[in-house]
Amino acid sequence: MVGGAVRDDATLVERWATFDCYGTLIDWNGGVGRQLERLFGAARVAELLNRYHEVERQLQRERPTAAYREILTQTLSRLGPVPADEEDALARSLPGWAPFPEVPAALEDARARGWKLAILSNTDRDYIEASMRRLGGGFELAIVASEIGSYKPALGHWRAFEEQVGRLPDVHVAASLFHDVAPANELGLPSIWINRLGETPGPVPTRELPDLSVLAETLDELA
Repeated sequence: MVGGAVRDDATLVERWATFDCYGTLIDWNGGVGRQLERLFGAARVAELLNRYHEVERQLQRERPTAAYREILTQTLSRLGPVPADEEDALARSLPGWAPFPEVPAALEDARARGWKLAILSNTDRDYIEASMRRLGGGFELAIVASEIGSYKPALGHWRAFEEQVGRLPDVHVAASLFHDVAPANELGLPSIWINRLGETPGPVPTRELPDLSVLAETLDELA
């Protein structure tokens, strides 16, 4: 391995892994759930999280060019009445959402093995920049929905990556079957599904892991 690439027939070939961010690297449910608990009470968090997922998907389909902060705010408003000064509670809180504990070390291990890392996210540039700082940096690029006018599971993120890099990634890593594994399958890409919630797969990933602890080894298996 030389400088982030593997040698194949005397040609240096970069290995690219793309990642979803929220729910995969950053604790999305924890970040949203804390705000829902604060606004609506602990007893309603599970119910409202399920509802949130449904409403957000609907809004992203209806408004593919909307900024994610608008999606966050409109989704929250549909869950129930909130005070006027709390309408943007989710949008304000997102930059402070924390990584899952094993993630920074797992990403560093992948980088040490020569993997180039990129994020494909249904979010805005300022949000992803804040989250990448929390993750320790080291990403070659990040593609966000608000800049390409497309929300996953549409293929816009992968097409934008292909345009910038010259090809599709080698592996895609994500926690969402709907947003990420299904389109990766459609594109013929190997996928690593991070199944933190013990869900049953619908679209079948190439590999399934409970977290990112053995990410680097699994990437190497698939490359």
